[in-house]
Amino acid sequence: MGKGYLSFSVAVILQALANGYQYGFDIMDITGLPSGTVYPALRRLEASGFVKSKWEKQTIAQEEQRPPRKYYELTKLGHEALAEAVRRYRVLEQPMVASEPEPKRT
Repeated sequence: MGKGYLSFSVAVILQALANGYQYGFDIMDITGLPSGTVYPALRRLEASGFVKSKWEKQTIAQEEQRPPRKYYELTKLGHEALAEAVRRYRVLEQPMVASEPEPKRT
């Protein structure tokens, strides 16, 4: 992942992380991006030093009867990359808001 250029999708993922969305499904929900985009991007971002991750404790996941989550967090380098991406993609200056599903039409 080049230092000076981030795709819009990757920039949106960084923005989601900066706004407190810490794991893959949350990021997918807020961004609307598919898992095939989000998870590979998170792996590349981690390999590039933009994010760091840690697995939650197994006991927490067991209590909630679900698989353990891998939580992601922006690093200093990630914050810098996001700031550059916001300058490049002005739409990222707008706050992220989860959208409600549209009602089904009958």
